[in-house]
Amino acid sequence: MVIRPVPSRRQAIADDLRHQITTGHLKAGERLPSEAQLATRYTVSTPTLRSALALLQGEGLVEKIHGSGNFVRHPLRRITYIGGAGAPTAWTAFSAPLRMTARTTNIEGHSHLSTLLNVPPRTPLTEVLFTTHEGKTPHSLAHIYVPRDLAPTGHPAVSFLPEQIAVSLADLRPPLAEVQERITARLPTQEEATALRISTSLAIISLTRVATDTTGRVVEAALLVLPGDRADALFTTRLMTEERSSKE
Repeated sequence: MVIRPVPSRRQAIADDLRHQITTGHLKAGERLPSEAQLATRYTVSTPTLRSALALLQGEGLVEKIHGSGNFVRHPLRRITYIGGAGAPTAWTAFSAPLRMTARTTNIEGHSHLSTLLNVPPRTPLTEVLFTTHEGKTPHSLAHIYVPRDLAPTGHPAVSFLPEQIAVSLADLRPPLAEVQERITARLPTQEEATALRISTSLAIISLTRVATDTTGRVVEAALLVLPGDRADALFTTRLMTEERSSKE
C-alpha cells in the first residue's frame, strides 16, 4: 500500500485556486476576493492564505497589486534577451518589441558603479532606468549607466529613447572592442519585486553588461532584471569557418 502525504493547507488552497484559474472559473484580469474573505472561506489564518497566494504569484498565475488586491494574471509573452558576439545594445536586445518608459538621472558614481565603469569615485554619470511593459504589466527593468559626457543632450531628461542614447554613444566614442555579459540567477530585492509586481520568491535573471571601446574606456554598464517566468537569455557565437577555409 502506497501512503501519499496529505497536502498542507497552503498547498491545498493553492491547488484549488490554480484549478479555478486553469479551468476558466477565475478569468484573466479578474480580482480575487480579499485576503480576509479567502482566509474565512478556507478557514485558515491570513498568513497561511498569503503563503498560498505566494505560490501562485511565483508561478505567474496571480499578480498582487499593492493597494488594489490580487488579480488573475494575463498570460505574459516570453521574450528572449539576445546576447553574445555582435549583440545589439542592452536595451534593444530583445526578441520582441515592448512598450518602454525611461527615467534619466544625473548621479555621481558610488563604489560599485565606479568599479564597474572603472572610473574614480564620484565621477559624473548619467543613469537611465528603462522599464518595459506588456500592456499595463511591467515586464523587465534595465539600469543603464554611461559617463556624463556620452549622454544625449538637447532633450528633456525624461524623453530619452534607446535609439537616442545609441546614436549619441556611436557619435561620441570610438568603436566598441569588447562586451562582457555576466548572468546570475537570484531572488529579486523587495524594490525589484514591487516595480515588476512579482513575488519575492520568483527567481529572476540578473544580467550585467559592460561595454568597452577600443581605447580601453568603459562606455556603458547595464544592469538588467528579467523575471524568470517571462524571459530567456540566448548567447550565440558565430564561427567564421568559411573565411578561415578561404585563407588557408
